[in-house]
Amino acid sequence: MKWAGGKRQLLPQLRRFYPASFNRYVEPFFGSGAVFFDLHTSGRLAGHQAVLIDSNPDLIGLYETVRDAHDAVAAELDQLAAAHAIDARAHYFAVRDTQFNPLREQRRQTDGRIAYTPALAAMFIYLNRTGFNGLFRVNASGEFNVPPGRYERPKIADRDKLARAASALGAPGIELRYGSFESVLDVARADDFIYFDPPYAPLTRTASFTSYTAPRFGHDDQVRLQQVIVALAERNCHVLASNSSADEIADLYERNAAALAAGMRTIRVPARRAINSNAARRGPVDEFVMTNVAGH
Repeated sequence: MKWAGGKRQLLPQLRRFYPASFNRYVEPFFGSGAVFFDLHTSGRLAGHQAVLIDSNPDLIGLYETVRDAHDAVAAELDQLAAAHAIDARAHYFAVRDTQFNPLREQRRQTDGRIAYTPALAAMFIYLNRTGFNGLFRVNASGEFNVPPGRYERPKIADRDKLARAASALGAPGIELRYGSFESVLDVARADDFIYFDPPYAPLTRTASFTSYTAPRFGHDDQVRLQQVIVALAERNCHVLASNSSADEIADLYERNAAALAAGMRTIRVPARRAINSNAARRGPVDEFVMTNVAGH
């Protein structure tokens, strides 16, 4: 998946803080799953259980369906790709407005989960691969409203990648959960490795993009997240988190007595900001990595 804030480009920095040994792996903001797939591909998850949590019901529904029926998803994607090649813009809007959004609402359950089908999963991937910058954004009514992107030949159907994702997600001991980041407190035990990749705190008042799900992730949420991270560090979990280098994040970790007492360190690392409507502003920035794991 393309995903705002996806960590593929930050992996070389994050790998420095993977613990040498750990019990289970837990990721409370699963998103595009870059760290999970990196750990799986490198063999570091062999023999380990993993709990992958996200509050976005579309993501969890998608991953469950790819895990359980990737061949059916691939067949649906082939049809979407063929129609896209005929009239890309018209097809995008037709899928988004007359198929994807209505079906999502029909399949939404009372607990907020969405019972995904292979057709719905394929539409999600199609819109992700052809929408503007790969964003997933919903309006106040919960409708996906990202406009089409401008791609000459987008890679829509990739059977090999689907099969590899299904294999990783379907490995023994891997569990997908729909829930809030705070549910990690019910899961994590000492010696577990936990990676947090929340919606980043904005560097400026106009830079905020936290609408991966309808509720926004604001300062109060960042405070609650910090309290969870401190609690897990005090529980002797291996904690790794990333965020922007905004002053509010520095206040919560770099200059916070509770975080420091729990053994959390804040490291400034170079990154590249890839999501911006102005291509000239997609460039190098500093981000924070917060961890109680010794670097290497």
